[in-house]
Amino acid sequence: MTENAPAARAVARPEPVPFEPGSILWDTMGLYTSAIAGNSVFILQTMHPAIGTVVDRLSSFRRDPLGRAARSFASVQTWVYGGRTAIEEGRRLREMHKPLSAVDEGGRSHHALSAEPWAWVHLTGFYAAVTASKYFAPEPMGADEQQQVFDEFLNLGRILQVPERMMPKTIDEYWAYFDDMVENTLVPHKVALEVLDRMDKLPPGMPAALRPVAAPLVAATGRLGRFISVGTLPPAARDKLGLAWSKADERRLRAVGQVIGRSTPLLPERVRYMPIAYRARQAARAQERLREVLDTRPL
Repeated sequence: MTENAPAARAVARPEPVPFEPGSILWDTMGLYTSAIAGNSVFILQTMHPAIGTVVDRLSSFRRDPLGRAARSFASVQTWVYGGRTAIEEGRRLREMHKPLSAVDEGGRSHHALSAEPWAWVHLTGFYAAVTASKYFAPEPMGADEQQQVFDEFLNLGRILQVPERMMPKTIDEYWAYFDDMVENTLVPHKVALEVLDRMDKLPPGMPAALRPVAAPLVAATGRLGRFISVGTLPPAARDKLGLAWSKADERRLRAVGQVIGRSTPLLPERVRYMPIAYRARQAARAQERLREVLDTRPL
């Protein structure tokens, strides 16, 4: 970790608290639109030499991209909407990643559970939340809302068992850490470039009969996804990857974001939210109604 990153402090880990209604992540993490910045976050993650190497050698993102995406989204939804199951999911992920290590082309060994890459995977989430708010929310987050989201991400880090010493304590410290990681740790890893290249291509294993119908749709949505992914990367990361981005591109991205931001709240909840989030929100309202009935029952 470089000098601007969170210092190696011996700090006791506060107990993680399951998320509940009233938290900002409860209202935002389950939105389908929250995944819009997800690809750029995955690219940022795979630009880390350790993560890129482990993904390159061991991930199923090439042979089973849809299955990998489904499993990832289900896990992320469980972190926020799973109640006590979220704590179990954090433990499960740690156990699952324990045996994952790989050697890069230079002969350097990388482990998935090393403190720096494990923290980077989590901490890119705050960047995604701020960026998604900037482009794709009806209104960007104000300072108080950013602080609440930051505090909630600290709690999420504890659910995921990120070492406490690796987590920035303030938003200013976070951005110093983030900028330093992009500038001094991330590399133009081949996996990051491959992810972008594959976005408009049919996934492997698609039945031949479906390919003629699916190909134009995948190409169109993939090009849009790649455009959004490139646009929501920090400029320094784009530069490292050799990706062009013009003022006209920025204007187009903001126009797309306005359409998404204004139309999403008009959609039914079942359409706005992913399945785990939708069911959790339903269950929370049902539990609240039960509490109201119990509180007003004849005694």
